[in-house]
Amino acid sequence: MASIPLVMTLGNSMLIPVLPIFEKKVGITSFQSSTIITSYSVAAIFLIPVAGYLSDRFGRKMIILPSLILAFIGGLISGFSSWKIEDPFVWITIGRILQGIGAAGATPIILPLVGDLYKDDDEKASSCLGIIETSNTFGKVLSPILGSLFAAFLWFLPFFSISFFSLISIVLVFFFIKAPKNKDEPLPFKEFLKKTKEIFKREGRWLYAVFLIGAYAMLLLFSVLFFMSDILEKTHNIEGVRKGFVLAVPLFTLCAAAFLTGKKIKGDTAVMKRVLVVSLIMVGVSTAFVGFVNDMLILMLVVTSILGTAIGAMLPTLDALITEGIEKEERGTITSFYSSSRFIGVAAGPPVMSLLMKEYLNISYVTGGAVGFVLLFIVIKFIKAEEQNPDAKMA
Repeated sequence: MASIPLVMTLGNSMLIPVLPIFEKKVGITSFQSSTIITSYSVAAIFLIPVAGYLSDRFGRKMIILPSLILAFIGGLISGFSSWKIEDPFVWITIGRILQGIGAAGATPIILPLVGDLYKDDDEKASSCLGIIETSNTFGKVLSPILGSLFAAFLWFLPFFSISFFSLISIVLVFFFIKAPKNKDEPLPFKEFLKKTKEIFKREGRWLYAVFLIGAYAMLLLFSVLFFMSDILEKTHNIEGVRKGFVLAVPLFTLCAAAFLTGKKIKGDTAVMKRVLVVSLIMVGVSTAFVGFVNDMLILMLVVTSILGTAIGAMLPTLDALITEGIEKEERGTITSFYSSSRFIGVAAGPPVMSLLMKEYLNISYVTGGAVGFVLLFIVIKFIKAEEQNPDAKMA
């Protein structure tokens, strides 16, 4: 299961450091090269809820495997067109859209699948979610390094490598995941819509809070990474693979925090709420200082590592709240909305930061920190541990 978020993270983030090479080789503008990333994310945002519904209706594995195959085909289309076609931009974009559809059908289905497999063991479910978030983050750590290394051999090799990694995940999922069969008859679509509305009416306050925090965490993470990537080159003269290793420092703390938090929360919703409260305080304070320490490398790494630790603690906690707080029949649909909110943060972070960093850098980071304290208030008010008690839900 952990191979899926790893592959999908590599499939997007690995291309970011090599976009300037694509611009030169394909003869495209910076805006066009950015659509190579955007087309993937936008396709995923809109199709994730559809995949969630289909997984509830037809089974998790039945949706995951075709989605991974689409990601595999998309990488081949992008890579082969770059290799053989004189003007490959349109075909590269088509391949990336297919990969985004694959991401939509694979990544968000992991959360309800964990809930299905460990429905009677909250401790194992929380631990598994921590490993999955760690894998997701580890992909972000590896991405700039692997992307640069592959492009050093052949500029279009990163596209083919995505297909290779997808193929490995297809084999692993096919042979090693035994998803439990759903013995209940799937709901008709109209009844499904009615029930989804009822869920949001009943559980909406804490669900919307979780969605907002997920989007906020990913927007902050990708905004800061985009900003650091720029500052490391322009202010500190750190480039290439060396820059990738420096960027990996806060991502490593994020990775470690996600793993440890998944081990410690053990399905206890009271502990989950405390983790969110402490993490949002850390996020609010550290974010406000990012812009002020950008010319001091060590201090910047300390501040962003604190931010990374806090985000790393939040992500498996949010996963667990939804996975363990929603009944199996609706789990795929609700987690798909949550995954879409996270993709929105991923897609919005870099362009928002690119618009703000020149004129409003410190103001934007202070504002970002203040938003963290607003979300802290929302957590305290709307996320009640007893309301998310999974035992009560399942009863």
